[in-house]
Amino acid sequence: MSTSDRILLFLHIGFAIFTLGPLTAATMATPRYIRKRNVAVVRYLHRTTQLYGLASLGIFLFGLSLAKGDLARVWLSVSMTLFVVALVLLLIVERDQRKAAHLIELAAAEAVPATPSGGVTGGRAGGVTGGGTGGDAAGGEEPDGVGKPAGGTERPGPTADAPESGTPAGPADASGGAGAGTTAGGGLGGGVRGEVAPVQRGRIAALSGVVALIWVVILILMVWNG
Repeated sequence: MSTSDRILLFLHIGFAIFTLGPLTAATMATPRYIRKRNVAVVRYLHRTTQLYGLASLGIFLFGLSLAKGDLARVWLSVSMTLFVVALVLLLIVERDQRKAAHLIELAAAEAVPATPSGGVTGGRAGGVTGGGTGGDAAGGEEPDGVGKPAGGTERPGPTADAPESGTPAGPADASGGAGAGTTAGGGLGGGVRGEVAPVQRGRIAALSGVVALIWVVILILMVWNG
């Protein structure tokens, strides 16, 4: 084997070692972080797949240079065909990674507005009616002008049997306000627990397993016939 062939062989093996490992790890880890809705990690894995997918072309090019046009050997033709199939599958995985990251961002954007509306509505309803009106009633203080007629004679206050009309009850309103906040929060929780991009997640898991199997078959053919 000449010096140029040795260099090509070293490059061929080096690219195989330093590209196929991170590429396989990135594609097989993607479904887990799609399930967790971690869009930052999914974006990172998508960029890793793109980078190492392009770098893996060096394996094919250096291997083709080592063959020197002699493609009559069956194992070499099979290895090259499987490599091309693996690259096509990686293109599908890369597309699904990009789509899944976009769907996670959309789901997060739809879930964000529900939190402030539920919290503010519930807090205001409970605080204003329960804390304000209920507190005045409990303290026994009456606003100026209430309970006194125009002539200055003190008007008898409301009795227990006949509560003054128009005065809302503090505890009932407070519970109502809390109920509004809880309802909004419960609706938000139900939306967050739903799955995002299940089709893309399942397809990435299946195709990444097939690609890893192809790498193993090519490695066996190279070692057996090399």
